[in-house]
Amino acid sequence: MLKVMVAPDSFKGTLSAVEAARHIEKGIRRVVPEAVVVTLPLADGGEGTLEAVHHALGGDFVELEVSGPLFEKIPSRYGLIDSGQKAVVEMAATSGLILVGDRRNPMKTTTLGLGEMILDALDRGVRDFYIGIGGSATNDGGIGMARALGARFLDNQGREISLDGEGLGFLATIDMSRLDPRVGEARFVVICDVDNPLYGENGAAHVYGPQKGASPEMVAILERNLRNFARVVQRDLACDVTDLKGGGAAGGLGAGLVVFLKARLVQGIDLILEMYRFEEALEDVDLIITGEGSLDRQSLRGKVPMGVAGAGRRASIPVIAIAGEIGREIEGLYDEGITAVFSTNPRLQNFQQARTRAGEHLEEVTENILRLFIAK
Repeated sequence: MLKVMVAPDSFKGTLSAVEAARHIEKGIRRVVPEAVVVTLPLADGGEGTLEAVHHALGGDFVELEVSGPLFEKIPSRYGLIDSGQKAVVEMAATSGLILVGDRRNPMKTTTLGLGEMILDALDRGVRDFYIGIGGSATNDGGIGMARALGARFLDNQGREISLDGEGLGFLATIDMSRLDPRVGEARFVVICDVDNPLYGENGAAHVYGPQKGASPEMVAILERNLRNFARVVQRDLACDVTDLKGGGAAGGLGAGLVVFLKARLVQGIDLILEMYRFEEALEDVDLIITGEGSLDRQSLRGKVPMGVAGAGRRASIPVIAIAGEIGREIEGLYDEGITAVFSTNPRLQNFQQARTRAGEHLEEVTENILRLFIAK
């Protein structure tokens, strides 16, 4: 009997990973109704990580109110797994780009809510954290997060600075003396899908600032502020984050988590696959179907399809990738284990048109993939 592993990422702006997996399964069953279909929606640390982990591993959600990216109070949630011993936290749920709408401004956004969420979990006895940091609206170096946990950030007059990207420019002193002592008892693993440094040409401000609403002038200010942040961290905490891989993730939150919480940054998809025991789940699988909203050469940098492709290659299982948009220079995907790539966009349509029928198109292309596969 045919056994298919369905393991997509989200198709951002259209379908969550869970929704995408359901549509792919429907497409499979149009052709082989009796197929054994294993669905494992995936994520690499960005928006949808919490939902994907909960779908695969179960657990409970904790609902709470936290400070949003623009400091207003918002409803949010995180997950508890392993009988409540571990927390799965998605920073996009407190400080994500999706929460600011047309008010994007990385000079004024904060990670304060993420720290409030961590504090809530600490109060519940959690000492083991997985934190996904993709999809942020922020550029504050994680000072908002750390302030919620007791750290203080002062200007040259001894006054507390604003906990945002603009505030970093006034940072003169970091005071860790009031940091919650429970932080030292906890383990923090950061699920990260990029390896950008804190600053520089490939740093947080230049690469990600514009998509967060920064003008060229603002990018220059944010860059200068992050450099100031690094200097003060080096002087006050004896920690050099200049060349830290992933330090620029989420507007410098990657560096902040390492500096303030002694966190460990890991490649997002590798950790998720390990949590799912993905390679064990491939036993007797005949075909793997993965995918995400866009596939291009950037997908080679630790995105979900690459992690899945590597596992499939090691198990000698063909891997089909589906994408809403296929970019240029995807030849490297085949070298990494992708057998073939298919688009969900059967006709020339812009994104706004295609998104309204994304699920239907995903089912259609999956049906055609299965017809081709069983005819081989």
